[in-house]
Amino acid sequence: MHKLFFKIQIDAPPEKVWDVLWSDMTYRQWTTAFTEGSFYMGTFEEGSIMKFFDPDNNGMYSSVEKNIANKEMKFLHLGEIYDGVETVQDWGEATEDYILEETPTGTILKVEIQTPEEFKSFFEEKFPTALGIVKNLSENQL
Repeated sequence: MHKLFFKIQIDAPPEKVWDVLWSDMTYRQWTTAFTEGSFYMGTFEEGSIMKFFDPDNNGMYSSVEKNIANKEMKFLHLGEIYDGVETVQDWGEATEDYILEETPTGTILKVEIQTPEEFKSFFEEKFPTALGIVKNLSENQL
């Protein structure tokens, strides 16, 4: 398991950054960095299951481990979805944690990921682009 860290300063309040991260419309925009046409199904309530899809309805499902509005969202990735079939994966503690820290000029968005070797280079390549889109949306949308 690899632990990856990403961080970006955003000149917008945490509430705005949070909204960009988790609102359906803007989620679809910033996740184009990973796969064009990405979307989710479910609710972000702690303990609930979220499903994350590509345009072909394949993807992964995760448990919402923590949801503290405007501060932290943490997922535990449980398995994959292909052709509508959920398959549990032995990823151990594969987590994705979004942490927002308010600063005098806005927000520091930190992402901490624990990932198996097979996804490490993908995240290292794609996450900086994704966070740049989150920054742009947060700073420039009404």
